[in-house]
Amino acid sequence: MNRNSFLRSCLHALLVSSFCLFILTGCQGTLHDLSSSGSIQKESTPNNDSQPHTDSPDKEEKGKTFTAKIVRVVDGDTVKIKLANGNEETVRLLLIDTPETVHPSKPVQPFGPEASKFTKNLMPAGSTVEVETGIGERDKYGRLLAYFYVDGKMVNKLLLEKGLARVAYVYAPNTKYLAELESIQKQAQKGRIGIWSIEDYATSKGFDDSKTDEAPKEESIETTGCSNPKIKGNINSKGYKIYHLPSGQYYEITKPEKMFCNEQDAQDAGFRKSQR
Repeated sequence: MNRNSFLRSCLHALLVSSFCLFILTGCQGTLHDLSSSGSIQKESTPNNDSQPHTDSPDKEEKGKTFTAKIVRVVDGDTVKIKLANGNEETVRLLLIDTPETVHPSKPVQPFGPEASKFTKNLMPAGSTVEVETGIGERDKYGRLLAYFYVDGKMVNKLLLEKGLARVAYVYAPNTKYLAELESIQKQAQKGRIGIWSIEDYATSKGFDDSKTDEAPKEESIETTGCSNPKIKGNINSKGYKIYHLPSGQYYEITKPEKMFCNEQDAQDAGFRKSQR
């Protein structure tokens, strides 16, 4: 190969290399421009956060249940208890309201003393009771909110049955037993028992003291035999005739239709003995 041929070969190789380098550089620039403009997109990885999220349904909230000792009954719907750790708490019975006996700016209201007496008889100082707190547990005064149970029976219900309380202070979510309590109240209203015996006294807003003078006057009570009968005969809203001994749980709050000298007289008149 002569010198001229060698130079031409080198020049040719150099031109080919330069051309290839130019082509490669241009392609990379074009790809970069397309990628930047969005014409070519990478396959995206699914994002779990963008998927529909379904919350599991909330379980029904329930209050705590525990046992406590009664320190004292403040009034029909307020009680002071001692916890297992020795701390004392003031507790307001949930969903009910009894007439006042200790309110600083209100007089003693009709059936207030009877309600207090009833609660004291059910839960005397030193006795052990079961307590079920409400959701949220406390009211704006810092008192616990709860349902009380004695011998498996709810005290809140018993006060309504006897016409010594009204359904009140109904705030969600503490409505667990509301339907049942309202049903019990309707029965007491129908029988005109206790607070319901005074026309328009118990209202949705509380107890109307202006109706106090309209309370039924004490009627003469039929007595039998002796001069000082002690056994009370009562006819309840269902028409059942029941007599109560002085040692009975409901004796103090029972308003008798008849008084008997002895149990035999009561039974002869068609009355049966109270189970409490």
